[in-house]
Amino acid sequence: MSVVLRNAQRVVPVRRAPLRRAVCALRAALGASRFDVGLVCAGNGLMRRLNGAYRQRPEPTDVLSFPFHRVAAGELPRPSCRDEYNLGDIFLGVEYIHQQCRATEEDFDSVLVVTAAHGLCHLLGYQHRTEGEWRQMYQKEVEILEELNRLTGASLRPLTAGLF
Repeated sequence: MSVVLRNAQRVVPVRRAPLRRAVCALRAALGASRFDVGLVCAGNGLMRRLNGAYRQRPEPTDVLSFPFHRVAAGELPRPSCRDEYNLGDIFLGVEYIHQQCRATEEDFDSVLVVTAAHGLCHLLGYQHRTEGEWRQMYQKEVEILEELNRLTGASLRPLTAGLF
């Protein structure tokens, strides 16, 4: 259905239309086009508060996902009514991501899309607490990014290649 994008920070300029298009394509690659997704571009302050409240880590981070449904990795939710066609919300720490990109000289817009792909996978039950979970999530990220690359001519790869 829709990807609702809100820019809740003023520190880093965000190219919202290309980001929204990329998230729509990634959602389609996951087979979840019928589901709504909320995407919030947040600064370090909001990310610090959310990370502290939900993960007990009061520090900024790159992405936090809040799924509407609890599903096993790779399963699509089974809504019982129209209001349940919602995957959940992804908070992108754009200020944090921008700082990291400046330090590593990576392309900010590309990293933002890859981070959104990671967040989408979390909305569909993928985790990375163990090496097995990480391998499954990493493979799904590779798969959906390859589909986006095919559609756009980009060459995006997951950022978590060396996590385990």
